[in-house]
Amino acid sequence: MFFAAAVAALAVTTAPARAESERLPVVASFSILGDLVKSVGGERVDVATIVGPDGDAHVYQPTPRDGRRLASARLVFVNGLGFEGWIDRLIAASRTKAAIVTVSRSATPRADADGTDPHAWQDVANAKIYVGNIRDALVEADPSGAEAYKANANRYLAELEALDQHILREIGSIPTPRRRVVSTHDAFGYFAARYGLEFIAPQGVSTESEASARGIARIIDAVRAHEVPAVFLENIVDPRFAKRIAAETGARIGGTLYSDALSDAKGPAATYIDLMRHNVRELTAALAR
Repeated sequence: MFFAAAVAALAVTTAPARAESERLPVVASFSILGDLVKSVGGERVDVATIVGPDGDAHVYQPTPRDGRRLASARLVFVNGLGFEGWIDRLIAASRTKAAIVTVSRSATPRADADGTDPHAWQDVANAKIYVGNIRDALVEADPSGAEAYKANANRYLAELEALDQHILREIGSIPTPRRRVVSTHDAFGYFAARYGLEFIAPQGVSTESEASARGIARIIDAVRAHEVPAVFLENIVDPRFAKRIAAETGARIGGTLYSDALSDAKGPAATYIDLMRHNVRELTAALAR
């Protein structure tokens, strides 16, 4: 109640109007999505990101500042598929008049034992769908920038196509028996299905609950049975479980994968394309031996 009241009080003091010369104010729910929006919007948009680099959107707690950002935005871009469990209450508390754009619309969701997997961007084909939805929303909100948005989107889509082909080639170079890895939470199901890897994870598609002792024991048994060569850490998740699995099985720590968030600007995954290329480098270095 306090959060909602604080956000509402701040929202009424925020002027939503903007001069024609100003950039279009938009909000993206998390850092990967923010990068996609910037790639399409270019200099015509001012993108505020709620969950920043190395942040975990599964467990994020909104702040009054987030409410102010939504209140002054023209568009709010969200992943959907249950990824941002907090977004509906933030939207309601902010009283924003912004259009809410679910960028995963038209992507085919992946389901597992935990429900719908929200990490659709891990398949570059889905990232292309995101870009199309972002482009269309920007064109509708700012028709005078339509040509710029379309040109930016086309250029970026070409980069994504090249990225997709690069990943297919690189993962294809890994011997099939070695295409099994352990990650910390089940964030790579779309990547696995598209590019031909098997990921085993002690946590489900969300990081909200910790891995159980039974789940960790099951992973340890699977690593031993299938001689899984590498265990990977993630930038947003406590590394203890992965390190324990590696220690008890003899599998090597293969490196750190970026799943739900970018790195900071100086890190190896400062953009979506950087993130995907970094992950592929880590995977191939650990598995292609």
